[in-house]
Amino acid sequence: MRPTLLLFICMFSANVFGQWALTGRVTDQNEIPLIGASVQEKNNTTNGTVTDADGRFELILSESAQALVISFTGFAAKEVVISRATSDLSVSLEEDVSLLNEVLVIGYGNSSKRNLTDNVALLHSEDLSNIAVSNFQSTMSGKAAGVRINQTSGKVDAGINVTIRGTSSISAGREPLYVLDGMPLINVNESSNGAPMNPLLTLSPSEIESINILKDASSAAIYGARGANGVVLITTKKGQAGKPLVSLNMSTGISSPTNVIELLNTAEYKELFTEAAINTLGPEDGTAEIEGLFDYLANGTDWRNNEVDTDWNDIIFRDGQQSDVDLAVSGGDLKTQYYFGGAWNTTKGILVGNDLDRISARMNIKHQLSQKIAAGMNIGVSGAKIERVDNDNSFTSPVEAIAQSPLSPVYNDDGTPNANTLYPNFLLEDLYANYTTKLRRITGKVFAEYKFIENFRFNTDFGYDNSHQTEDQYRGTLTPFMSTNGYAYNSNVTSENYIWSNYFTYENELSRSAFLTVVAGQEFNNSNRVFATVTGTQFPSDDFQSISSAAEITAGTGANTTYNFLSYFARAALNLHDKYYLKASIRRDGSSRFGSNERYGFFPAFSVGWIVSEESFLKNNRTLSFLKVRGSFGQLGNSEIGDYASQTLYNGVSYNKISGIRLEQPGNNNLTWEKSKQIDLGVEFGLFNDVITGEVDFYTKNTDGLLFSVPLPGSSGQLSFNKNIGNVESKGVEVVLNSKNIRSKNLQWTTSFNIANNTNEIKSLPNGNADIITGETINRVGESVASFFLPEFAGADPATGDALYYTDGAGSATTNAYEDANRIIVGNSQPTWIGGLTNEINFKGLVLSFTFIGEWGASIFNGGGVYQSSSADYFDNQTIDQLDRWQNPGDITNVPQARLYGQNGTGPSTRYLQKGDFIRLRNVMLSYNLPKSLTEKVNVGNARIFISGVNLLTFTQYTGYDPEARADFDSYGFDHGWNFYSAPQAKTTSIGINVNF
Repeated sequence: MRPTLLLFICMFSANVFGQWALTGRVTDQNEIPLIGASVQEKNNTTNGTVTDADGRFELILSESAQALVISFTGFAAKEVVISRATSDLSVSLEEDVSLLNEVLVIGYGNSSKRNLTDNVALLHSEDLSNIAVSNFQSTMSGKAAGVRINQTSGKVDAGINVTIRGTSSISAGREPLYVLDGMPLINVNESSNGAPMNPLLTLSPSEIESINILKDASSAAIYGARGANGVVLITTKKGQAGKPLVSLNMSTGISSPTNVIELLNTAEYKELFTEAAINTLGPEDGTAEIEGLFDYLANGTDWRNNEVDTDWNDIIFRDGQQSDVDLAVSGGDLKTQYYFGGAWNTTKGILVGNDLDRISARMNIKHQLSQKIAAGMNIGVSGAKIERVDNDNSFTSPVEAIAQSPLSPVYNDDGTPNANTLYPNFLLEDLYANYTTKLRRITGKVFAEYKFIENFRFNTDFGYDNSHQTEDQYRGTLTPFMSTNGYAYNSNVTSENYIWSNYFTYENELSRSAFLTVVAGQEFNNSNRVFATVTGTQFPSDDFQSISSAAEITAGTGANTTYNFLSYFARAALNLHDKYYLKASIRRDGSSRFGSNERYGFFPAFSVGWIVSEESFLKNNRTLSFLKVRGSFGQLGNSEIGDYASQTLYNGVSYNKISGIRLEQPGNNNLTWEKSKQIDLGVEFGLFNDVITGEVDFYTKNTDGLLFSVPLPGSSGQLSFNKNIGNVESKGVEVVLNSKNIRSKNLQWTTSFNIANNTNEIKSLPNGNADIITGETINRVGESVASFFLPEFAGADPATGDALYYTDGAGSATTNAYEDANRIIVGNSQPTWIGGLTNEINFKGLVLSFTFIGEWGASIFNGGGVYQSSSADYFDNQTIDQLDRWQNPGDITNVPQARLYGQNGTGPSTRYLQKGDFIRLRNVMLSYNLPKSLTEKVNVGNARIFISGVNLLTFTQYTGYDPEARADFDSYGFDHGWNFYSAPQAKTTSIGINVNF
C-alpha cells in the first residue's frame, strides 16, 4: 500500500510542477527483460534512469519531454515518441548485428564503421577472452587482416613481434605504438640475458574492452612521428549505468609442446657414428676413436647392450599448467560509472625451469559533476614474477640438450645431474642456478571534460606509465663453466612516461545534409629511464646468493636517459548527405631524439569516402545492400632510433686508474625520423541486407630516410656515424569477408575470414647501394628486406657421397668444394601471405568457436642444422632423417655420406633452409550457457562453462620444432628468419566457468 501511495504522491507532485511520470518495460525481440538498459529523456542528458532486474523503469520527465532514447549494449538504440497520454510503455530493442554501426576508437575521438574513411580493425573483449595464453597480443592472432602476431618461442616470457602491413624499416624499430586509454605505453625490451622479453606481459587480457588497430596513414597520422608501424589502441573496461554487475571467470589447463623433433635412439646413434668414424678414419682407428667416445658418454653404463637410451626431449619438456582467475565489479548510474577488476595468472611453462606468476588490478571511474563537467580516472597496477632460462644460443639452454647423446644417463646413481655429458647438462643450471625477473607496472590517467555548449567541448588528460624491472641471477659453484665460487648479477631499470593532452572537439550539424567534426589540440610527452647493474663473484657458499655477500665486485654499469615530444594536432571530418565523407589531419611533432636542424616534422593525411549504395541507382538494392569506396594518403614517422642517435656522445673512462673522457659517437644535427608515405584504396560492401559484408584494400608504403650507420674515414678517430639514407617500398592487398550463415531463433552461425599479401623491395642503400650481408641474409637493392643469401645445395653425389652445391644456383654446374659455390638469393625471411578464419556456431546456448591462422611464403634457416643434421660431422645427436645417408655408389639421396669430422655438407646452404608455410588451429572453444531456470535458483544472472584449446593442430611440411618459433638471442631470429634450438609453442587445453551475478 505504501509504495503505491508514494508513487501516486510523486506523480501528483510532478504534475503540479509541470513534470510528469512514466513507467515502462524494456525487452529484447524475444521479450526477455534487458537489465540495465539506459532510458534517457531526449535532449536532456541529466535526466534518465536504467531498467531493473525485470526490465522495468520509472522516470520523472520534464514538461517539454517529447521522446525517450533507449539503448543497451549490443542492441540498436531506439527513439520512442511519448506524450502525457502515454501509459505503461513497452519497448522492444533489436540486436544490432550490423558491423557498420560499430563504434571504433580512432585517437582523440571515435567514429562509426559506416562513416570511417580509414582502415581500422576492431577486436572486442569477446575476441580476447578465455584464450589460454600469457599475453594479450597473442589473443589478436588471425583476427585482423594484415596484422602478424608471432611469439618468438614457447617460453612463457618470450618476446612478441607484432607487424602491421609488413616491414617498413631495416634498422629502426618495427613494433607498433601501443596506446592504453590514450596513454602511449613503454614498450622497450629490458632483458639482460640475451633473449627478448615481452614488455607488456603484465597487461591482463581480462581488463581489455576493445582493441582498435590503426593500419593506414590516414588513421595513424594523428600520432605523427610514432605512427609509421601502425598504432594499437587499447581501451580498458568501463562501468555501465545499471545495477552492480559482478563477473567471475576461472579456468585451468594443461600444456605440452606443439611438436618435438624425432632424434636417434641409442642403437641408431651407435650405428650412424660408428659408420661415420670408419668412413673418415678407417676401420681400426675409426672403431677405436668411436668406442672411446661411447665409453665417455655412457658414464660407466653398458652402452654395448643399450643400457641407457635417453630421449632428451622427455627431459627438457614437461607438462605445463596454466590457471587464471579474474573478478570484476562494475555498474553505476547516469552520473557515475565505475569498474573494479583484478586478475591472477600462474603458468608453469613447458620448458623445465620456466614459470610465470602475474597479478593485476584496475579501477576506472567516471563522474558527471554537472551538466557541463565530467571527470574521472583510470588506474592499473600489475606485477609479474618470471623464472627464466638461458637464451637459445647458450649451452645451458634446455632445448640445446637435444644435442646430447642418447647414451648419456641424465642422472648419476645418487640422483644428481650427470656432468659427464657431451655438452653441459642443463639440469645443473636448473638445480644450482636461478634467473628471476620481476616486473611491476603502474598505468594511470586522470581526465576531465568541459562542455561549453552541447556540440563544443574541451578535454584534458594526464597519463602516467611507470615500468620497473629487476633481474636477479645467481650461478652456484656446481653450474657449468663456473671458475669462481659463485657468480651473481643484478639489474634494475625504471622507466616512467607521462603525457599531458589538451584538445577541443567541435561537432555540428551545419545543415540537414552536412555534419562537421573538428578536433584540435596540443600534447607534451616526457620519458625518463634509469638503468643500473652490478656483478659479483666469490661467495662463501651457495647459501649466500645476495650480491652483498660477494667478496669481489667485478663489474657495474649505469645509465640515465630521457626524451620528450611536443606536439600539435588537428583533424576535421565532413559528412555530406550521409554518403560523402572528407577527412584531413595534421600533426606537428618535435622530439629531442633528432638533430637540432631537423627537430620538428609535419605529418599530414587526407582521406575521402563515398557510400555508393546511397545513390538513387543503388539505393534499396536487394543484392548490393551496401557499397563504399574510400581512399587515403598520409605521411608518418618512425622515431624509434634510440634516444641519442643524433647527439655527440662522450663517456668517462679510466686510463691506468686516471679518469678521462672518450668520444663515443659523433653527432649529426641533420638526423631525423624515417618518413613513410602511404596510399590506401579500399572498397567496403554488404550483400543481401548485409548477410555478407567485407572489404578489400590496396596499399603502398614508401619509407625514406632509413637510418644507417655510415663509415667514416679512419683519420676521424671514429668508425661511423648515424645518417638518414636508404629507401624501402612495401605493397599489399587485404581482404576481409564476414558472413551470417544462419540466424534462426535456435541456431546462429557466423564466419569471419581475412587474408593479406605483403611484399617489400629495397630501393636504395648507403655506400653506393652496397649490399649489407648479415649471416645468412642480405639487404640488396631490388630485393626484399633480409632475403636469404646462400649457396644452393644439390644433394649427395651418387658416385662418392660428397655433398654437392650448384656453382651459381639451380641448373648450373655442381661442385663438391663449398668455397666454389656462389651465394644467391634463395628465399624471404618474412611471409608474403598471412590469413585467419574464425567461425562461431551457437545452438540453443551451446557455442562452438574456433580460429585458424596461416602463413605462406616465408623461409626458415635452421641454424642448429649444421650440428643436428650434419651427416654425423660431430657427436651431437642427429635428426632421424640422417639415417637416409649415402652409403653405396648409386644411392640417390639428399643426405651426404656420414663422415666424422669430415664437414661433408655442413656449411650454411639451402640444405638447412625450409619453407615455413603452415596452418594452425590457434584457438577453439566449446561453451554452454546454463539455462536461466537453473541459474536463477542460485541467484546467478548467467553462467557459462567451457573447454578451450590453443595451438591444438598444426599443418605444415616444416620439419623443425615449430614454424612460428625463431631464435631469440639478440632479436636475430625474427629479423632474419633464423631458428636455433628454439622452443616450440605450447598447445594448451583448458576448462573454465564464467559467472555473472
